Amino acid sequence: MYRFEDYDLIIDARSEREYAVDHIPGAINLPVVSNDEYAEVGTLHRTDIMRAYLIGVSYSLKNISRHLDTVIAGRPRHGRVLVYCFRGGKRSRLWFDALDTIGYKVDRLPGGWKGYRRWVNEQLTKLPREFSYVVLSGSTGCGKTRLLDQLEAVGAQVLNLEALASHRGSVIGAIPGTPQPTQKYFDSLLQQKLSTFSPGRTVWVEAESKKIGNVQLPQALLETMHTKGKPVCVNAPMVQRVILWREDYHHFEQDPDAFVSKLASLRSLIGGKEFEVWQEMAEAV
Repeated sequence: MYRFEDYDLIIDARSEREYAVDHIPGAINLPVVSNDEYAEVGTLHRTDIMRAYLIGVSYSLKNISRHLDTVIAGRPRHGRVLVYCFRGGKRSRLWFDALDTIGYKVDRLPGGWKGYRRWVNEQLTKLPREFSYVVLSGSTGCGKTRLLDQLEAVGAQVLNLEALASHRGSVIGAIPGTPQPTQKYFDSLLQQKLSTFSPGRTVWVEAESKKIGNVQLPQALLETMHTKGKPVCVNAPMVQRVILWREDYHHFEQDPDAFVSKLASLRSLIGGKEFEVWQEMAEAV
């Protein structure tokens, strides 16, 4: 069991590209080598290992020196620091040596990100089964997400999957200007959130399908929600639903073509004639 909350600073020593795919939530990216440098050293390693090591260490010392001046300087040395790279190898070792020499209390993550990723996957097969859920269902615009927000504000345990996924969960649920996390980083965020819950208290969650936008929910969570969760249906008058819907999806009022484009995936389900009616209504806004 990892206890990342015990650390005052977590450093991801991998390249920017690796960090963007997934990282420990809360970790900051201070690459030992950049994307281009990592690619260069990796290519050279195939033909000249010693030269690759020399160039890699040169880049690493230069980058660590810069990070020390711009990020680490001024941080109290009594704080605990965790560093990790891909497998817990040379990149995290270089950071460890630098910080240890300065006098920081520093640890390296055993197995690096790869070991962490394996642990996250293991956690997501069992952790969701430890809780009892109240599962909110209901039509779009009934205020399910707002209800979750209010419950969380008064201290309830709330698992807001759509917030973690940066997506509202429907065919039109993409949030303008807010990209979704990668699948791996969504898994990390979900594992982190679940780890904060107490098994003795109810977890409130909204009913979801297998996917929220581009990210997929773990099977253990879906099964537990659907087979053991207590269902609660949330209803609201149509007038109120329209008000809430317009608040959440106001961007479509400025771009009805984008709205129609999103709905096009439903055409085969509702039929071409009904879709044309929807299209005419959208264009009339």
